[in-house]
Amino acid sequence: MVPRLLLRALSRAPALGPGAPSRPLSAGPGPGQFLQHSIVPTMHYQDSLPRLPIPKLEDTIRRYLSAQKPLLSDDQFRKTEQFCKSFENGTGKELHKQLVAHDKQNKHTSYISGPWFDMYLTARDSIVLNFNPFMAFNPDPKSGYNDQLTRATNLVVSALRFLKTLRAGLLEPEVFHLNPAKSDTNTFKRLIRFVPSSLSWYGAYLVNAYPLDMSQYFRLFNSTRLPKPSRDELFTDDKARHLLVLRKGHFYVFDVLDRDGNIVSPSEIQAHLKYILEDSSPAPELPLTFLTSENRDVWAELRQKLVHGGNEEALWKVDSAVFCLCLDDFPIKDLVHLSHTMLHGDGTNRWFDKSFNLIVAQDGCAAVHFEHAWGDGVAVLRFFNEVFKDSTQTPAITPQNQPATTNSSACVQRLSFKLNDALKAGIMAAKEKFDATMKTLTIDCIQFQRAGKEFLKKQKLSPDAVAQLAFQMAFLRQYGQTVATYESCSTAAFKHGRTETIRPASIFTKRCSKAFVREPSKHSTSELRQMVAECSKYHGQLTKEAAMGQGFDRHLFALRYLATAKGTTLPELYLDPAYGQINHNILSTSTLNSPAVSLGGFAPVVPDGFGVGYAVHDNWIGCNISSYPGRNAREFLQCVEKSLEDMFDVFEGKPIKT
Repeated sequence: MVPRLLLRALSRAPALGPGAPSRPLSAGPGPGQFLQHSIVPTMHYQDSLPRLPIPKLEDTIRRYLSAQKPLLSDDQFRKTEQFCKSFENGTGKELHKQLVAHDKQNKHTSYISGPWFDMYLTARDSIVLNFNPFMAFNPDPKSGYNDQLTRATNLVVSALRFLKTLRAGLLEPEVFHLNPAKSDTNTFKRLIRFVPSSLSWYGAYLVNAYPLDMSQYFRLFNSTRLPKPSRDELFTDDKARHLLVLRKGHFYVFDVLDRDGNIVSPSEIQAHLKYILEDSSPAPELPLTFLTSENRDVWAELRQKLVHGGNEEALWKVDSAVFCLCLDDFPIKDLVHLSHTMLHGDGTNRWFDKSFNLIVAQDGCAAVHFEHAWGDGVAVLRFFNEVFKDSTQTPAITPQNQPATTNSSACVQRLSFKLNDALKAGIMAAKEKFDATMKTLTIDCIQFQRAGKEFLKKQKLSPDAVAQLAFQMAFLRQYGQTVATYESCSTAAFKHGRTETIRPASIFTKRCSKAFVREPSKHSTSELRQMVAECSKYHGQLTKEAAMGQGFDRHLFALRYLATAKGTTLPELYLDPAYGQINHNILSTSTLNSPAVSLGGFAPVVPDGFGVGYAVHDNWIGCNISSYPGRNAREFLQCVEKSLEDMFDVFEGKPIKT
């Protein structure tokens, strides 16, 4: 029912979260308790959102084989075709029928929601680097407001305004407007609010507006991922009124909401943060924070020891806090330092299990680092955008503001934890493992200044497709092959949609990359230009299919999950080395465009891979790449830059420089 036209408009969701459609920052009423007062209730459209479709099995198999084609030799491809044919006509057909039947019995959710939560929560690897991404804020445009205390106070108050606005149902619903002149108007809003929730989506659809799923938003606040044996749990306690602040490995809590649920005065929050920043206590020898970077089963066992050792109340204060504010005691040196600091830091000043950590460095550089199991980038990016806009346009305090005269020593509690020998040994082991792992991560970034989105759109090319093609060319140039590539795409247009995968490596990108990298002299600029156009067109098709829930990755994942849950023998398709290879995503990529974001990033998802965060801006292209030993992020970036230069030369009718 959702028209294909919508797909042109939906942005790729960041694996950074990773994933939200871009939207204009909403207008608000100014400082106070709320960011805005929407006349349409926040969750007005939720009940009537369309359900995430399960693709036809034959379509999934066809798309899967198309994605495998550039990765396999002819012999390998023939074998994979046979596995697919057998699957489609045999066990796959039966599993698909069961999946459809199960979906019909669970109309309140999507077929992928449960399996996707399980995928995250049963993973036993450390969530640091393996799952958690970051998004860094642009600086406050008013330089004086980037003082650490001022910025931290303003960001905290704006975050609390978002919390209050969301919970009061006054936050504007997340809607993609294809014709904002019709749908993003007070007249339409006054009408649609009277349409019952069970029909409201259809009312929006009539004016080319597409409400998006907001089911993940409630986990933004007062939430933590709790380590448990075999499968973690998501915990939320929305009655808690306190903020958790980390500084130098110490834990502090103080109330930021009063008994009536109102935000404590900004000058009082400022006073308490000032008090924490002035605490001269030495850092603890064994910061408890390292435990959140451990293997989840190891952490689960140590957490039980913490609870039984008399730390239950202190842990509850950590877990139930509205969010975690991390105050770092050093300035940010450059973009690479920014990425390392916000992605993992030194382990002493983050509680990686919190739904998000709001990090503010000594020079006011700020970022959101978030845990990924509870949701994707949709809620995080909306929160991020609104908080940036509110904190910079209607800040709660000014640099001249004097903190309230209050007894912070009575209001701020520093948490203490009782540690026995087993816990001390556990923290030391976690620290050693953390330090050793972080030393293996390399991050580098470039800003390609020659042109960006505006130029590419004039060339009638998809900016995202051009960026993805540059990554394909770069890998071929550096390593001589085409490899499994992952690009995350939001399916938030559907109830409880999560993400789908775009597979940017195709027969088109392989042919085009070979022409540019290995034999540019054999082709005229117009022929090369035509090849790029073919890649752009095909990438656009893949993006549209993914945004409509018509990829193949989630469907095959759900069928495999179902087979495993029923204890049946895993079909041969899943045992095929080609299936393992395409899911070993050497290039894991995600794009993020927002006026609030300066940089985003994440680690590679496999040891021999790259984590590629990128954004195509109006007049430049940014790229932030991470790698482990065995891959070279700097060299890869140089190859990306060369690929972009070559393509832009071709767009301008110039020969490629050899």
